[in-house]
Amino acid sequence: MKIAVCGAHKPFMHGGAEMLMSNLVVALEDAGHQAEVIRLPVAWDQTRLFDAALAWRLVPVDADAVIATNFPSYFVRHRNKVVWLLHQHRAAYDAADAAWSDIGYDEASRETQRMLAEWDTRALEEARALFAVSEVVAQRLKRFNGLSSRVLYHPPPLQRQLHPGAFGDYVFAPMRLEQNKRPELAVDALALWEPRVGLVLTGPGSLEAELRASAERRGVAGRLRISGFLNDPAMVETFAGALAVVYAPFDEDYGYVTLQAFLAGKPVITSRDSGGVLEWVEDGVNGFVTDGTAAAIAGAVNRLATEPGLAERMGEAGRARVAALDWADVVGALEGAVG
Repeated sequence: MKIAVCGAHKPFMHGGAEMLMSNLVVALEDAGHQAEVIRLPVAWDQTRLFDAALAWRLVPVDADAVIATNFPSYFVRHRNKVVWLLHQHRAAYDAADAAWSDIGYDEASRETQRMLAEWDTRALEEARALFAVSEVVAQRLKRFNGLSSRVLYHPPPLQRQLHPGAFGDYVFAPMRLEQNKRPELAVDALALWEPRVGLVLTGPGSLEAELRASAERRGVAGRLRISGFLNDPAMVETFAGALAVVYAPFDEDYGYVTLQAFLAGKPVITSRDSGGVLEWVEDGVNGFVTDGTAAAIAGAVNRLATEPGLAERMGEAGRARVAALDWADVVGALEGAVG
């Protein structure tokens, strides 16, 4: 078949959604289909929120089937539409009134929320089948729109390149330096854990200067490295050499970092409110689920740094946890849903 993978495009941003779409196209092509990504620009602010949704209704997509992924791509019109939902517009749903959302509980925001929920429900009901990337996303869809979906897990980027390595003298925290990812938790904890263990943050992001200033105030700037963008080989080797990975975002949709850490044989330290991450991390088995405080995160790092063999055992359990993830299973499920 000719299959169009539909998704949103935020100019000058590239992240997990874009990687998922590209990898899905490759998997579909490996299965014998012709596949292509179709993306339309989107604006997330409240005043322009519906513009891209309307645009998707007007765009003709000549394909045998479409697989829509995130808001607002699932507004695409097609007789053979399947939705594999990465996320809706979270700022208007579970994250309303969050520090990073421009939608609150004022009258205008409530009307935006009401209309968006109505529009989303109607567009999503058009799909032949609804899938979600995680239980967290499926539960949000059920809670806010009353729609059921099937969870369809998939491998992370760099699945075949990631490999175990030595357990080094740093903790790795790869993430965008933005509020919903909460990189400050790792920097706060750095001041409390073993002085011989450093911290490597990726980035960039709007919080970089603030994080550097915080490290200076706490006297740990010399143990913090903010690497900026890492290319694929550098990312693989930084995972391989870490003692552990700290990844404690707020209510994450899925969390590639978790799966990548496990493929590299590293335990993951997270928080009990980190959403999709908790579908993979089992406390005391392949990582630590903390209360999200600096003290608790630091305590987990200290255990890994001081208990011989603990990081290795947890890392091996993590590798076993993700060993069965396969793009062929994803394609098989999606193929079975299209007409």
